[in-house]
Amino acid sequence: MYFSTTFISVLVSSSAVFARPNPISNPSYGPVPGQSALYNTYRGKAPPFPATFPSAVLPTKKGPPGPDDLLFQNLLSAEWIIYSFYQTGVEVFNASSFTAIGMPNNTYDRITEIRDNEAGHLRIFQDQISATSIKPGKCEYDFGVGTDAELFLAIQLLLELASMAFLTGLEYQAKSQFTHGALLAIAEVETRHNTWALDEIWRTGPFSGPSDTVFPYANQILDSTNQFVLPGSCPKENPEFPSPSQHLPQTSYNDTTSEGHPGDEITFIFTEPENQPHFDEGKDYYAVFFHSVSNISVPFDTKTNCSKIPSQFDAGRGLIVAVIADEVGAPTEESVVAGPALLLQQPEALTATTGKS
Repeated sequence: MYFSTTFISVLVSSSAVFARPNPISNPSYGPVPGQSALYNTYRGKAPPFPATFPSAVLPTKKGPPGPDDLLFQNLLSAEWIIYSFYQTGVEVFNASSFTAIGMPNNTYDRITEIRDNEAGHLRIFQDQISATSIKPGKCEYDFGVGTDAELFLAIQLLLELASMAFLTGLEYQAKSQFTHGALLAIAEVETRHNTWALDEIWRTGPFSGPSDTVFPYANQILDSTNQFVLPGSCPKENPEFPSPSQHLPQTSYNDTTSEGHPGDEITFIFTEPENQPHFDEGKDYYAVFFHSVSNISVPFDTKTNCSKIPSQFDAGRGLIVAVIADEVGAPTEESVVAGPALLLQQPEALTATTGKS
């Protein structure tokens, strides 16, 4: 499994023709997150609200977009992916699917509860997009889990870590104080989901050290989640996801030669044959590894695609995010030429699987 590592805000012209308003366009319609048990205690297999309205929601007013509409459009499209992953798990599995592989008796119940939380995130993000912009709808997805409950749990942990990483990057984009607070509140919930998985499912230490990893370029991670989207399946009204997108070469690493730990030699793999990085002859490139609140740059060999994970990082803790850049520290989005790759550090049982395609 790898997270190899691209929504536009819509201005409505005076000639636009508005469709009959979708109920979702009204923020007061339906159960309110934080005020309804639906987002915590619903245990049905059928999709809960607001996933019962999967279509894109067209603007109902003319005017400029809200200050953070673009951010929440990107976030809503990503949330459709995450919610749909959990909904798939609820539909495909049952309690015995997990107890049969030695998981706790309440594993399926927890997965269902997280599904409910993610449905609440859908509604929160929909409500934050102003009436002058499109609220993206649901695409179709393939998570490749089939009926493999253990693989589902592995991807679950990786998705939660990816969520936490791109939420830190979205903090850089937020314009309003409310948005900063909302992103932090959502990240706290994702951290709880991740802590449950580490402690109860993988039976490992749940703590990541003094800080989770800060990665400033959220759209680069969001782009990696497109690997789950079936081409051509999104509502035609949906804006590009993510927007803006650099369409960077998607990146993983060879897990047959490295476990992806601090101090390891690592060979990067660019997973899209049609989208390979271009390296200028004679120019220096760096593998930039983000961990906790800092990053360390290491020379990158463009002939072998090899580098070395910094040994300074605390071993067995959290997440390392790696990109290939043409400047030390990858100080701007434009300096990143490929990536990111997510190097999971815990639990030990999964550290080598993040390099798999």
